[in-house]
Amino acid sequence: MTNEAKLEQHTLALLTERGVSIPAIAELVLFLQAKFIPGLDEATAEESVRIVLRKREVQNAVMTGIALDKAAEAGSLEPPLQNIIAEDEGLYGVDEILAFAIVNVYGSIGFTNYGYIDRVKPGILAKLNAHEPGIIHTFLDDIVGAIAAAAASRLAHAHPELEDDNY
Repeated sequence: MTNEAKLEQHTLALLTERGVSIPAIAELVLFLQAKFIPGLDEATAEESVRIVLRKREVQNAVMTGIALDKAAEAGSLEPPLQNIIAEDEGLYGVDEILAFAIVNVYGSIGFTNYGYIDRVKPGILAKLNAHEPGIIHTFLDDIVGAIAAAAASRLAHAHPELEDDNY
């Protein structure tokens, strides 16, 4: 198995361990793009998510964010960072900055997709953002939203004939 394949498998395993599946992210892609791409189906959305997850910068962001969430769950970060991440403080924007590394992969449409989905938090994002005791997803909710936004943006770029200007 190549190093690239090992990193991809490790990234998928980390997401699965934290309760995030490819179909759950694909649901977010459908939420973002179904009304813009007629006939968009779950299989196509899932494939787009898988393609995004093959990118090294995406894998690095996933590994880093999950490691920080786990460290905060274990209480192993130094104060005040421990409390900031554990409480997912609103003025702490580093989690969004890490997500931007993913969103940026497919251009500016990724930023608008991400901003929207981060605000409304549909599907798996609502679960990840529930702030359950002992479970910290400060980084993961933003990372998952960014993966969905990037996958949706990738699909939008594949269908330039469907731009709003053509209606």
